[in-house]
Amino acid sequence: MRFRYDPETEAFREEVRRFIREHLPPEEERLRRGFEGGFRSPEEEKTYVMGFQRKLAERGWLAMAWPKEYGGGGASHMKQLVYNEEMAYAQAPVGNMGIAWVGPSLMLYGTEEQKRTFIPRIAQAQDWWCTLYSEPGAGSDLAALQTRAVRDGDDYVINGQKIWTSGGHLADWGWLAARTDPDAPKHKGITMFMVNMKSPGITVRPLINMANRHGFNEVFFEDVRVPATQVVGEVNRGWYHMAVALDFERSGIQAYAGGRRSVERLVALAKERPELVRRRPSIRHELADRAVEVNVGTFLAYRVATMQARGLVPNTEASASKLFGSELTQRIALTGMHLLGMAGQLRDGSPHMVIDQATGYLQAVSATIAAGTSEIQRGIIATRGLGLPRG
Repeated sequence: MRFRYDPETEAFREEVRRFIREHLPPEEERLRRGFEGGFRSPEEEKTYVMGFQRKLAERGWLAMAWPKEYGGGGASHMKQLVYNEEMAYAQAPVGNMGIAWVGPSLMLYGTEEQKRTFIPRIAQAQDWWCTLYSEPGAGSDLAALQTRAVRDGDDYVINGQKIWTSGGHLADWGWLAARTDPDAPKHKGITMFMVNMKSPGITVRPLINMANRHGFNEVFFEDVRVPATQVVGEVNRGWYHMAVALDFERSGIQAYAGGRRSVERLVALAKERPELVRRRPSIRHELADRAVEVNVGTFLAYRVATMQARGLVPNTEASASKLFGSELTQRIALTGMHLLGMAGQLRDGSPHMVIDQATGYLQAVSATIAAGTSEIQRGIIATRGLGLPRG
């Protein structure tokens, strides 16, 4: 069976590829910046990421999935799929919390003033947003969060701590979940706020991961005053607003597009350095397995997008795609370590380093934790998909 897109979708794919060639640095430079922590400063990283996203905004691609009346592209699920696939394959810096979380929530729950003030800036990549959800005692059980917001006149006063805040050291604004009613059931007493990250009382401290990279942060709030006009939606209904999801493509194709590129790089290395294969002949089978799995996962992702295009809700299918993709990410990283042998441990400019496989291997550890753990995904598949009882 041969899978083909319609001519219009394929033409769009070529347009995206041409844009990437024209506006991104050469591949090795992209890999250094996006994968190996090669920025000289946070300011350089922010300039690089926001500069590229503003070029996307000029084409109407940054907020591609948003409705047109809010400055988006109103794109179909298949068009979103192709865009996400090509950007992930190129390792383009397209992740944007404002597009993913804040804008959609404002469209549904924001005041007219909030919409006029923030949505255009988000759609044009004028601000960097971070998500202030997780806490030291509230990760998977996010409803257990304890950061407090107490009304004081025209403001709320925020006290507490957030953790694992991606890009918090670069952010202009934060999308904060805080508890406004400590006596309510834990899923009820939570409110959503937009917080200026330069507000007095906010302290951002870096968290260095096991790959010696700085992406996460912990954020402390000490008597931070936030105007009540920056509450989004109903007070104490934030838990339900947090779960907002407009009709976005959520196939998980990014994991498979990135995985395909990683497998291709490993195969090219095996051809270039045949001594690596001679030392471990079984690596041929490992590489073949990873290539087959990338194809299988790609079709899982395509299934999710085609279901959405038909108006169906791919609940268990999306979990299956996420689960398979995150675990495949780890298997690909491990295969790279097997190919390189002892040299796979070298990184950060070692003169004997072949490629920096160690960083990818270490960073892949989080794949089965971020965006929903493997255990959670298996539970969804078992109970909602297979109808199994809760244990």
